[in-house]
Amino acid sequence: MKRLFTLLAGILAWAALTAAAEGVPDAEDLAADAKHVRGFQGVIMIAFVSESCPYCKVVLDEFMIPTSRNLDYDTKLVMRRVEVGGGRMLRDFKGRRMSQAAFASRHGVSLVPTVLVFSPDGKPLGPPLIGLSTVDYYGYYFNEAIENGLAAVRQARP
Repeated sequence: MKRLFTLLAGILAWAALTAAAEGVPDAEDLAADAKHVRGFQGVIMIAFVSESCPYCKVVLDEFMIPTSRNLDYDTKLVMRRVEVGGGRMLRDFKGRRMSQAAFASRHGVSLVPTVLVFSPDGKPLGPPLIGLSTVDYYGYYFNEAIENGLAAVRQARP
């Protein structure tokens, strides 16, 4: 019986890790993420979401997750998610601990989904993508936000 519980615990742990790998990770340490993207002059894209928001799920499932699976983006950006009402703690770009809700509030995010692209210094690069009007056009604005952010970061650096 003990073996069965050990086996089941192992299977559940594997399933949880696999599910997490398939999604967009929560923002936990943005200072470490910033250090990482600084190495290749990249950006950090954050989706501010809510569990009860069906449009947030579409943005994550249709745009962020497929982009995160595209190897061409490995040297362009890091993607994270922040729950606007979330109590989970994170470290911001300066290493300060705060709740995800406080981080969202600090960046003026009140509507979901909101997607922001940040420089490695923690500065927003361009206007936020707020809401989801049509899936057909969203991909264009989504890619434009990434490319404009990358251009700004890479131009600023000699």
